[in-house]
Amino acid sequence: MKKYARYKDSGISWIGDVPEHWECCTLRKYLTFVSDKGHPEEQLLSVTREQGVIIRNKESKKENHNFIPEDLSGYKLVKKGQFAINKMKSWQGSYAVSEYTGIVSPAYYICDLRFDYKPFFNLAIRSKAYIPFFTMYSKGIRVDQWDLSPIGLKSIPFFQPPLPEQKAIAEYLDKKTAQINEIVSAKQKQIELLKEYKQSVVANAVTGKLNKNSRMKDSGISWIGKIPENWECSTLRKHLKFVSDKGHPNEQLLSVTREQGVIIRNVESKEENHNAIPEDLSDYKLVKKGQFAINKMKSWQGSYGVSIYTGIVSPAYYVCDLDFKNKDFFSIAIRSKAYIPFFTMYSKGIRVDQWDLSPIALKTIPFFIPPAEEQDKIVSFVKDKMERIDSQIASIENQIANLNEYKQNLISDVVTGKVKVC
Repeated sequence: MKKYARYKDSGISWIGDVPEHWECCTLRKYLTFVSDKGHPEEQLLSVTREQGVIIRNKESKKENHNFIPEDLSGYKLVKKGQFAINKMKSWQGSYAVSEYTGIVSPAYYICDLRFDYKPFFNLAIRSKAYIPFFTMYSKGIRVDQWDLSPIGLKSIPFFQPPLPEQKAIAEYLDKKTAQINEIVSAKQKQIELLKEYKQSVVANAVTGKLNKNSRMKDSGISWIGKIPENWECSTLRKHLKFVSDKGHPNEQLLSVTREQGVIIRNVESKEENHNAIPEDLSDYKLVKKGQFAINKMKSWQGSYGVSIYTGIVSPAYYVCDLDFKNKDFFSIAIRSKAYIPFFTMYSKGIRVDQWDLSPIALKTIPFFIPPAEEQDKIVSFVKDKMERIDSQIASIENQIANLNEYKQNLISDVVTGKVKVC
């Protein structure tokens, strides 16, 4: 790659040399703090590490850990072209030049931006060359509540090329990042297809579609179709018994998810803890290893599983003793896409995210049981197949991580003049 003819020391250890003709300033030159409130009718915005300023999805629990008040007149207006900063997460890179007009939390910083070519400023300031400055000037008792110093913000250095170079750099990086993003998108599609394939493999295995020579009979279920003639047709009534054992507040907290079934709950994770964890956990239900636990409001998504842990879960969950010898087979089967539609069918409510699973209907869900020896073979086949597919997925995820790292390194190198593009 091409280099500039002459360089000078930037004075910053992790940035190193910059082109000699680039101007060295601080953000004080470009930023003026503003606070324009009283625009509650404007759309809600948020500032993220991954995407910068985005339109806030008010329905997303992931985006709305913090309560949105009914009265938004205290929220700050952000105009298109202004610089918005989530001051408690700026050390992660949660700041950007806004492409939208809207309102953000009053805890954010909003700045007018005086800069020749804002696309260059945005690319540079959001690169990994500049994020360490925001970390340097953020302090607090807890990392997730660090606060960015407004004085420190204005002290951050910025290396500004002439306007023609700014435009050339932005154009070059737009083209290169679009190419990388296209490759990443294709690889993400591969992962999605592999995950779909994995689900199909499991569903076919637990409904007897692996042995093409088996004599078949109708299951009576349209989406399952035929099953082997020698498989028993049962219902969950035969295998599940509701239990409710409370008064174990010292046990570890568990949760039940669509992706992993029963897991140990990360009490530090905001994403896992939309609902507050009470101080008194004596009303929480005990789940023993080998029992079947169901998040009854999300069972239609597949949030249930045989627990491999002992711990406690929300009192709103169902916990059942499981009378089934091969619990591995039961767990693989019931969590497959062959059975999830039953949980959807028997879940009802006013809002989808608050649907409730009927306990009576749960027990009427059919379950198709192969002979014991065949159960063992299916479990062995599925585990081996899943390991192979998961290995493929992990390999592609590693490729994506390497591509994203290359993209970040490229942006950082170009906006600090390590690479000449014009």
